[in-house]
Amino acid sequence: MTHPIRRVALVVAPFSVLVVGLALTLASCAQKDSAPPAAAEEKVPYRPTASVQDLMVSVIDLNADILWESVAVISSEKGTEEKQPRTDEEWATVRAHAVALMEGANLLMIPGRQIVEPGKKLQDEGTEGNLTAAQIQKLKDDDHMAFASRALALHDSAQAALKAIDEKNAQALSDVGGAIDEACEQCHTKYWYPNQAGPGNPPAAAATPAAAEPAKK
Repeated sequence: MTHPIRRVALVVAPFSVLVVGLALTLASCAQKDSAPPAAAEEKVPYRPTASVQDLMVSVIDLNADILWESVAVISSEKGTEEKQPRTDEEWATVRAHAVALMEGANLLMIPGRQIVEPGKKLQDEGTEGNLTAAQIQKLKDDDHMAFASRALALHDSAQAALKAIDEKNAQALSDVGGAIDEACEQCHTKYWYPNQAGPGNPPAAAATPAAAEPAKK
C-alpha cells in the first residue's frame, strides 16, 4: 500500500516541472519581446542638387589640375626648377586636394544626379563629335553601373595619389598623374565625345546620337 505522503509527492512533482517549464517559456518570450526589432534598411535620402557638370568644374577638374601641377619640371631663362611639395604644410595642402578628388568620384555615382541643371546645356554642347546633355543622361541612366565603374577608376587613381602623398613620394605622385588622366579619358570617350576620332579613339557607333537618343514616335 502506498503511503499518503508519497502519493502527494508523486502528484506534486510533475506539476512542479510543468510550472518551471512554463516560467522558462514566458521568460524567453519576454526577452524576445523586449529585444529591439531588426532595423529595416532605409533608403538614403540623397539630395544630388549639383549637376555632373557642376561637379566636374568645381570638384573633379579643379582638384585634378592641382595634383597634376604639384610635381613638375619648369624650364625658364633662369634655368630648370623642380617643383614638388617640400614642407609638411605643402604636403598637407596637396593631400586635401587628393581627398577631394577621391570623394568627388563618389559624388558622381550618387543615383539621380543630372548631367546638367534643368534648362541648361553643356558648356560645349553642339561642338562636333560631342554628345548632348540629353544623350549623355540616357547613356548614364540606361547603365548606371557602367558609369559607376568609370567613376571608381577615378576614385582608385586618386587613392593611389593619396598614398604617394602620405609617403611624401614626389615621383610616385607624378607617376599616378597618368592614371588619373587615363581614368578621366576613359569616361570622357564614352560619355562626352565618343564621336571624336583620334589615336585609340575611333568613333563609337553604339554611342552615336541616333543610338543614344530614344526613338521619336
